[in-house]
Amino acid sequence: MTDFIDENLTGARFEGVYLTGARFHNVDLSGARFQLVDLTGVMIRGADIVDVDISGQIRNVRINGVDVAPLVEAELDRRHPDRAKMRPADAEGYRQAWDILERLWQQTARRARAMAPELLYERVDGEWSFIETLRHLLFATDAWVSRAILGEPSPWHPLDLPHDEMPDEPGVPRDRAARPSLDEVLALRADRMATVREVLAGLTDEQLNGVTEPVLEPGYPEPESFPVRRCLGAVINEEWEHRLYAERDFDALEAQAS
Repeated sequence: MTDFIDENLTGARFEGVYLTGARFHNVDLSGARFQLVDLTGVMIRGADIVDVDISGQIRNVRINGVDVAPLVEAELDRRHPDRAKMRPADAEGYRQAWDILERLWQQTARRARAMAPELLYERVDGEWSFIETLRHLLFATDAWVSRAILGEPSPWHPLDLPHDEMPDEPGVPRDRAARPSLDEVLALRADRMATVREVLAGLTDEQLNGVTEPVLEPGYPEPESFPVRRCLGAVINEEWEHRLYAERDFDALEAQAS
C-alpha cells in the first residue's frame, strides 16, 4: 500500500480507485468532488462540514449522534407530496404511480419546449443534459420492461443511452455524440411510456410478486431471472429521480441565462 504523507495532491484525479479501509488524517478535501462513490461504513470525526451538497441513497447516517435519514425522507415527502406514491405496495399502486409520473413528465416536457433549444443539450455540473436524460430513460425502460419483463432479447433503439459506469455490452448502443431533436426523443419516450402503461394495465398482485423468465441472450440486465417488483421499481425510481434532476438543471440554466 502507498502512504501519502505531507503530499500536495491538489487537483489530482482518482477514477476506478479502491480506497477501502484507507485512513485520512489532517486531510484538506475542500472543493473536492465525489461521484459514484461507495461511502458505506465511513466514519468521520472532528470534521468541518460547511456548505456541503450531498445527494444519493441515505440510510443510517448519523450526524452528531442523530440519524438524519428519516428526517431527510420526511422532508422530501413534504416537499413532493406525490413522492410517497413512488413506493407502491401492490399492482394498483404501481398504476397510480405511473399516472402521476406521466402527468409530471408532461409538465416537464412543456417546460423544455419553452426553453432555448441549445440549452437542452447543455450539461450542468457535469450531469447529463436534458436530451441525454431522456435517452437514458429510453434505455431504462427497454432494459427493465421490454427485456427483463417482456422477454425481448434486444429491444434497444440506437438513441438508448446506458449509464456511464456500465461496461460495453455487445449489441447495446452507446452513442454519446448523438444530438437528436427534442421531438424525436419525446416521440420515442411516448412509445416506451405506452409500453409501461400497457404492462401495468394488465398487472396483477400475483404477477407483481413473481419473477421474470430469464433472457439468455447477452445484454442488460444480465441473463437471469429478476423479481417483477424490482424491475418495475427500477423504472419508477428512474423516472421520478431523473425528472427532479431535469427540473433542478432547468432552474440553474434559466438562472444563468437571466
